[in-house]
Amino acid sequence: MSLPGNRRAAVVGAALSRCGRVDDATAYTLHAQAARRALADAGLDRSLVDGFASAGTGVLAPVEVAEYLGLRPTWVDSTAVGGSTWEVMAAHAADAIAAGHANAVLLVYGSTARADVKAGRRTGDLSFGARGPLQFEAPYGHTLIAKYAMAARRHMLEHGTTIEQLAQVAVQARANAALNPEAMFRDPITVDDVLSGPMVADPFTKLHCCPRSDGGAAVLLVAEEYVRDCRTAPVWVLGTGEHVSHAAMSQWPDFTVSPAAVSGRLAFERAGVGPDEMDFAEIYDAFTYMTLVTLEDLGFCAKGEGGAFVEKGRLKVAGGELPVNTDGGGLSAQHPGMRGLFLLVEAVRQLRGEAGARQVRRPDGELPRLAVASGTGGWFCSSGTVVLGRD
Repeated sequence: MSLPGNRRAAVVGAALSRCGRVDDATAYTLHAQAARRALADAGLDRSLVDGFASAGTGVLAPVEVAEYLGLRPTWVDSTAVGGSTWEVMAAHAADAIAAGHANAVLLVYGSTARADVKAGRRTGDLSFGARGPLQFEAPYGHTLIAKYAMAARRHMLEHGTTIEQLAQVAVQARANAALNPEAMFRDPITVDDVLSGPMVADPFTKLHCCPRSDGGAAVLLVAEEYVRDCRTAPVWVLGTGEHVSHAAMSQWPDFTVSPAAVSGRLAFERAGVGPDEMDFAEIYDAFTYMTLVTLEDLGFCAKGEGGAFVEKGRLKVAGGELPVNTDGGGLSAQHPGMRGLFLLVEAVRQLRGEAGARQVRRPDGELPRLAVASGTGGWFCSSGTVVLGRD
């Protein structure tokens, strides 16, 4: 047994709740469903969970969700940095396990974002708020979508990235979703389909943007001495990195560089591996540009070469050199809000060989051994990156 401070952490449970269109559940229900499924996946009893982290929609504080789940944790995290929250929380959980502050940490998310809008329960605000630095942007309708669109246009201007290249990201995400029975949208699309859709925020048409969905996810991380009691093979947390960049657009030094440039470098350095060793990648993709620029910043290609990199089917599970967002991603599978936890669930399923028709294989036909999951929050305001591996 490793001493506190040196204990390795492994993901041993990973699950989704019902996802997509869920009109008959609350966010609490989706939290609970995902949590129960993750514990069942690991084969561990709820009583062993002594660490808990959540960041649900609205005012669902971790203390309320923990009570709903019947948990009394001695370690808790409520970090809220947008879509990167879950990669950052996984890093914090691994650190807590290493230090001996927790033995089994459950990360859970649940959101009824689509059902709430449909029922008129929320307005769908696309900002962190209108206080502080954002008070100078919000009056002009400068929403989250517009911020990403501005960044995409800057990349197109500086590096010659084309709208067709950005559209390829959506097309290949949909091709992966076609292999995933849990994906919300599975019908094939073409570049022309993407380009001819209704304009949302120039240059983004509808299919450049993620849908709004309902859904929940959970992962269970444990200390290495608990692994032998689990029914699943461990997926080890090898290295993590996190970075907060900006809130106001005026404070973002370069619209063509995301905070993944820092979080990714840290995660790979701490894991002792490089991007060229990854078998696949799960990248936050609320918009097509997010995938392209994050691939650059994680080191899969040079700055400015993302457009060329995503062409020719490179991101597809079927025949792609680097399968990306193997479940269809936020663009096609589901996007209930802070989707970072879904990246971790999919990465774990792939590494354990449980992805069915969308299973990634190495060139020799073996299961993948290394993967990276990188979440982005806000409008490239934050990033969390986690490198995972199996024995």
